[in-house]
Amino acid sequence: MVIILGIGHNKRFNFVSLRWKLVSTYLLLVVISILVINVFISQTILNIYIEQTKSNVLIRANIVANDIKNFMTLDSENEATVYVNPIVEKYSKEIKGRVIVVDKHGVVKGDSNKEFIGRNFKHIEIQNALKGQTSANIYNFKEFGHVLYVAVPAIVQNKIVGATLISVSINDIYENLKQVNYNLCLISLACVSVIAVISFIFLDFSLRPVEGFTKAINSMAKGDFKQKVEINTNDEFKRMADAFNAMIMKLDQVDKQRNEFVANVSHELRTPISSIKLLSESLLHQNEDNIQIYREFMEDIAAEADRLNNIIIELLALVDLDKEKLQINYKTTYMNFLLEKIVNRLKPIAEKKNIKLNLKLDEKIQIKIDSDKIQQAIINIIDNAIKYTPEGGKVQVSLYTKDKWCVIEVRDNGIGIPESSLSQIFDRFYRVDKARSRKTGGTGLGLSIAKQIVTLHQGIIEVESKVGKGSSFYIKIPNDINL
Repeated sequence: MVIILGIGHNKRFNFVSLRWKLVSTYLLLVVISILVINVFISQTILNIYIEQTKSNVLIRANIVANDIKNFMTLDSENEATVYVNPIVEKYSKEIKGRVIVVDKHGVVKGDSNKEFIGRNFKHIEIQNALKGQTSANIYNFKEFGHVLYVAVPAIVQNKIVGATLISVSINDIYENLKQVNYNLCLISLACVSVIAVISFIFLDFSLRPVEGFTKAINSMAKGDFKQKVEINTNDEFKRMADAFNAMIMKLDQVDKQRNEFVANVSHELRTPISSIKLLSESLLHQNEDNIQIYREFMEDIAAEADRLNNIIIELLALVDLDKEKLQINYKTTYMNFLLEKIVNRLKPIAEKKNIKLNLKLDEKIQIKIDSDKIQQAIINIIDNAIKYTPEGGKVQVSLYTKDKWCVIEVRDNGIGIPESSLSQIFDRFYRVDKARSRKTGGTGLGLSIAKQIVTLHQGIIEVESKVGKGSSFYIKIPNDINL
């Protein structure tokens, strides 16, 4: 018996095992999921930070534009610069960024860095602002890193008189994002490690039954059908173990039947052969010239040869009754006529033992059967009844219908069958009394052949018997066979 307790340490770390394949597949899915989540979280945080910074810078840009708009209408260019520049420098310090103010022609009136004053500034954000559009863009410069450009128009009495451009570094956002990503990676790594350990432990526990099945199968391959798999769970493995144990039990029974079959066949074949050999040797040592003695010996040899031939014929019949190979030739058959023919054929055998063989036909019945094979099954049952009914006894064959069945009943008042043997009488070579069976010339195959034939016709054979009172066999064949 194989009891599932655990798996050897060396088996757990077999990296090509099913356990590792499942763990690695599960971890791969987890890692991909975490990567997708991390990217989503990272991008979301970046967008939030950038949008927040854009909003703040836009507010500042609008404040600057509002403060300088009235100076943009001054006639003197220098005068506008004088008033605008201090305002630009003030806000530049507050926001820690660069502020540039241009008039409606794109000429710089104020620059916190004093680099482009008086020059024509044609930056894309400025051009959009002079058209009345607020714009914001992010650039990644090799020298400065990530920079946010925001430009807004300066409007007086619904007329654009200039524009304000603010540029601020947002490298701190990306630095903060790096730290967030680093923390996410650490958390993800910790999660993957914990999930890997839990998954391995869970799978190790879940897949323990596989080891039990493997051990049992290996034992079966060596011919040991005594193994059983015990699983104390309520899952699919439990149901599989129950089915597996039922299969092993059946295989064990089949193996026992096979061994018994081989032993019985060997014995059955050896007995007539030994008798023939013994009789032949006796003939060889006879010195008499009495032909009657030789005739008696030859009759005994012929009888044993017939017995040997009958065994071989019945063995071949069992082979022919293989369900996968046998072809059943169904034809509509008049059962009354078939039984009359069988009874007439067996009456001489019954009369030799002074046994009354009667036929009772209550109904006229026609069904679809393979008449040759059903005839063989019925003959085997009736012949058996005659063999085991003492001289002066009675065997009655009846035909009638009951529910969906056509029933052929064979009743005798013979020696009967013990109740303990009723479940085995259809097994190959099984005989209740072997000494008595040898005397009657039985092989132990007749009932087995009869049952297989009836089963192939989707029918059943039932038996009732009491020791000393006789037996009744019921051959039941469906009235409507599903072809």
